[in-house]
Amino acid sequence: MTSTSRSTNSGAPQRFPVVVVGAGPAGLTIGNILRAASVDCLVLETETREFIEQRPRAGVIEEWAVRGLQQRGLADTLSERAQLHTDCEFRFGGQRFRFSYGELTGTHHFVYPQPLLVTDLVREYADVRGGEIRFGVHDVQLHDLDTERPSVSYVDAETEQRVVVACDFVAGCDGARGVTRAALPGHAHIARHDYGIGWLALLAEAPPSNDCVVFGIHPNGFAGHMARSPEVTRYYLECPPGDDPENWSHERVWSQLRQRLAATDAGPLVEGRLIEKRVLDMHSHVVEPMVFGRLFLAGDAAHLTAPIAAKGMNLALHDAFLLGDALAAYLTKGEETGLDGYSEACLRRVWDYQEFSQWLSEVYHGTSSGDAYRAGTTFARLRRLFTSPTAAAAFAEQYLGTAPAY
Repeated sequence: MTSTSRSTNSGAPQRFPVVVVGAGPAGLTIGNILRAASVDCLVLETETREFIEQRPRAGVIEEWAVRGLQQRGLADTLSERAQLHTDCEFRFGGQRFRFSYGELTGTHHFVYPQPLLVTDLVREYADVRGGEIRFGVHDVQLHDLDTERPSVSYVDAETEQRVVVACDFVAGCDGARGVTRAALPGHAHIARHDYGIGWLALLAEAPPSNDCVVFGIHPNGFAGHMARSPEVTRYYLECPPGDDPENWSHERVWSQLRQRLAATDAGPLVEGRLIEKRVLDMHSHVVEPMVFGRLFLAGDAAHLTAPIAAKGMNLALHDAFLLGDALAAYLTKGEETGLDGYSEACLRRVWDYQEFSQWLSEVYHGTSSGDAYRAGTTFARLRRLFTSPTAAAAFAEQYLGTAPAY
């Protein structure tokens, strides 16, 4: 187990002002913000450091999110290594349609795989800023969240002893299936939406076949092409929800990708070995409010966003900026405004991104629905996107997350 921690053998409860549960982008960003403000915190993670630094996840980061990381001294490596994307491409009806949002808005996307960002953040938190982090813990439990003296306990991976940590606040950043989401009271309001479709998520050991993201709108189903690195490409194929990845042989995958991404003047796909195949069922949920007592949720623990619009990591970073800054302001200056307004401020962007994902899902999946009406409205939306400057500007604003206020 890789860990930076003081001894966990003491029978007396340990104490930190903040305990962060989960070492993903949200949790590690909050931890870094607190350490920069000289606030002690403890990050707990059930997996090993090696695992979280290699776990394949999203790779598209919006420009405002990168600027937020830069302002907090957390983007040096990202700024050097990330790819900049200024265009995306829709393919439908056998044609290619380029959407140059960078030219339209002056704003771009960064492509930087989440494992690399996590590696940067955990190094900065644990190795540079001296933050406490414990990996490989299990049976994490939350106690007395509705009091002024909450605590978190866990079983240490090395000693197999239960450790109790007293705190002032708990930041729940451990995902949609984590213990912090499960700690919500039964009357918590959770809004859910099931898209009724699946995506086969693929990683191919092959260079990108296009210089930008490609969205294939096809009667057989949606297909997506997203560069991850010069050697690896992410692909998606629409499939039935709950489908077995083993139903998709190497030959079937590449045959469907070729069909669904085919277009006049489009070059051939660069094919390669498939190093990941998993089926994602497209569904979303939102917890409202994102606060229960001294527990503050962030990222997927508070709102799961289907990867239709690549918004999940961006929302996690937005939450982390707001919560980290608010906790630091309260614990160093006694300012309560940020914590009091945290949930409302987060949810405005969350719901906007959820609505855009729902709109984009109709564009992606309308033609494969078997419903002639949905197919017709899908093509109407796509035609409008490429003939109306107003529609193009509205799409770019949502695609890039650049609305002046949420």
